[in-house]
Amino acid sequence: MAQFVDWDLAAATAGALGKSGPKVSYDEAAEVVTDLRRLTDEAAGHVTSYTGLRSQVAHPPVRVVDRRDWAAVNIAGLREVITPLVSRLSGDKQPGALTDAIGSRLTGVQAGTVLAYLSGRVLGQYEVFSAEPGQLLLIAPNIVEVERKLQADPRDFRLWVCLHEVTHRTQFTAVPWMRGHFLGEVQAFVDASQAGGEHLLERLRRGVATLSDSVRDPESRASVLDIVQTPAQRAVLDRLTALMTLLEGHAEFVMDGVGPEVIPSVEQIRARFNRRRESGNPLEKAIRKLLGIDVKMRQYAEGRKFVHGVVERVGMAGFNKIFDSPLTLPRLDELGDPDAWVARVHGPVPGSAPTA
Repeated sequence: MAQFVDWDLAAATAGALGKSGPKVSYDEAAEVVTDLRRLTDEAAGHVTSYTGLRSQVAHPPVRVVDRRDWAAVNIAGLREVITPLVSRLSGDKQPGALTDAIGSRLTGVQAGTVLAYLSGRVLGQYEVFSAEPGQLLLIAPNIVEVERKLQADPRDFRLWVCLHEVTHRTQFTAVPWMRGHFLGEVQAFVDASQAGGEHLLERLRRGVATLSDSVRDPESRASVLDIVQTPAQRAVLDRLTALMTLLEGHAEFVMDGVGPEVIPSVEQIRARFNRRRESGNPLEKAIRKLLGIDVKMRQYAEGRKFVHGVVERVGMAGFNKIFDSPLTLPRLDELGDPDAWVARVHGPVPGSAPTA
């Protein structure tokens, strides 16, 4: 079978290029790990009480990791998803030993470069690719580094981060079909390509190369959307964008709802963290744009506004109907029009303007 990425080389590259974490003693590191595990449990209780969502499946305990471990987990997860897709797309045809070796090693270095950059920026993640139902990761050195830069109260900042990430875990474990639906949309994106398997694989390689180039060269004008060429793929991308905007906005809404009750310095943390999100040197801004981080930042605001609008109209229990099935998820155009989603799922709300 053709190998798309030399995964071992990707892991080695991510480990070699990743930044070192902040200086902490062994005792301080152990204390951070213990604290994050405890605060994850505390956050889980707050999230359940506030949202009314309860896990329907067993999930593994939180993993507190360093940057190298985070990259390794994501490489393992991507390998589980991408390898069978590449096999199907290529029809198990071997492109030739030399071509396969050179191409996979090059893509391995490029993928490792991207993950090395991201490993220094991600605070937490609910990783869904590697196994059912997924696993919650908290990247301890990044959390400590940011709380120091913001001069935030460690306990308050760590609980704030945990609230966001535990909400994501709740979304996937209280809604058992969510992971399968997400992975199905990724599969649909591949199926929607009208090009032959080899052509699509080459476009995927170029997409990885574009991300890698953006890390090295802030003047690059290429776009990762270059790999999205068919109307069918754009339709799937619209659905994925709507889903991710919902999930991110919901997590932000829960943070803002729970935070004032349990985090004394939450307003200060939010203000300083938002300034950090918006700041950055030209290189940082170029990389964020190419990697889609700017899009993710907009998703936080747009999604939070949508969730707030729906809860304001039909309450939290009414909002939770959004998780009934894939058919009740918001469409991309409904994210800016909560009334449209409410009318479609609940029927017209008395006193609301009619929706086309």
